[in-house]
Amino acid sequence: MNIQLILFNIILITSATSCVHKNNSDNSTTNITNAVQQQKIEQIQLAERTRGFSKSIVFTPSLKTTNTNEEIVNAKISSAEWKAVSRLAETLDLSKISDLKSPTTGRHSDRAMAASIIITSNGKEYTSSSFDSGHPPKELEALYNAINGAEKAKNQ
Repeated sequence: MNIQLILFNIILITSATSCVHKNNSDNSTTNITNAVQQQKIEQIQLAERTRGFSKSIVFTPSLKTTNTNEEIVNAKISSAEWKAVSRLAETLDLSKISDLKSPTTGRHSDRAMAASIIITSNGKEYTSSSFDSGHPPKELEALYNAINGAEKAKNQ
């Protein structure tokens, strides 16, 4: 009886150690990476408007164009600056940015400029819902701050 119990334990231990769970996180990481690679960001634009004033900041891989009331300024940007801004855009589900809810409504009564972010990816434009300048939906906040941060740093 003892020999049978010892043999049973040996078989149980051997089978338990040879059946190791395969981690599928590598597979899911690959799927996420493929989805991001399929979403090639070509241009990012922040447009802000109210009666009598309009401002647009457009980022492309090598150039930033700022248009303030039809006064256009072009500036070259570094690849690091483009990567920082485009990576933030890549994290978004572009097909849903038009459905994002604005946290404030000052643009409806001219208390704030109406703003939107337009992202061009794989030849298609994705436009966010309208929001008050300075108060984007939380999903767009990092991208909005990166675009405005680059503009404010230039003006200082």
